[in-house]
Amino acid sequence: MPNYKIKIQYDGTDFSGWQIQKDRKTVQGEISRVLKIITGSKTRVTGSGRTDAGVHALGQVANFVTKLNIEAESMLKALNSLLPPTIRIIESKIVSDSFNAMFNCIEKTYRYTIFQGKIISPFLYRYALHYPYYLDFEKMKKAAKILEGEKDFSAFTVKSSAKNHVKNLKEIKFERRGEITDIYFTGNGFLRYMVRTLIGTLIEVGNGKIEVNEIESIVESKDRSKAGPTSPPQGLFLIEARYPEGF
Repeated sequence: MPNYKIKIQYDGTDFSGWQIQKDRKTVQGEISRVLKIITGSKTRVTGSGRTDAGVHALGQVANFVTKLNIEAESMLKALNSLLPPTIRIIESKIVSDSFNAMFNCIEKTYRYTIFQGKIISPFLYRYALHYPYYLDFEKMKKAAKILEGEKDFSAFTVKSSAKNHVKNLKEIKFERRGEITDIYFTGNGFLRYMVRTLIGTLIEVGNGKIEVNEIESIVESKDRSKAGPTSPPQGLFLIEARYPEGF
């Protein structure tokens, strides 16, 4: 039975996240629904990881195994012909039986977009946090450097999300384009709400509510109440999931 690896883009605005939930519309649920139509049987779809309600993806990766043996390009076309236009399969290929989109993923990159103009365009508000206030980006960059590396990120997640809260946040990178700032997070894994809480904390550094020299103690506290608020989901994109060579 072929093992299909697919790359997915989606606008998460109208979905309750990636993972299948009863009586809720999700990205994984929609792909599973369509695969049942195509293959005639229930098919398990495994993603590189979850994204929350309202979060978008430019490079989510998933895999599934099915008895229906058709070319990868034909599978891509079949999926896109039945999926809603807010979900697109942009790549499809048949890979080895050993490939698992979740367990073989070694690194991910997320991007969070902040718009600081007075008025946000109706064509941008679904994809950025509107924050029309001053931010000291030099202080935010200094705080970001402290957050990089292998650490226990308990202060930036919810208790029930995972038993092990140690992750290696390899890089936080800032890119500014006029009134738009994109902040990229690359790491070997991310906890639930982790990026959005890191953003909330960095914003509070930028507006002066948290000092740069407090960041280390916030991390060491492992106390969620010490960090900044969880930022809204619409500014967050899963940009890429990476795998070892050969996958």
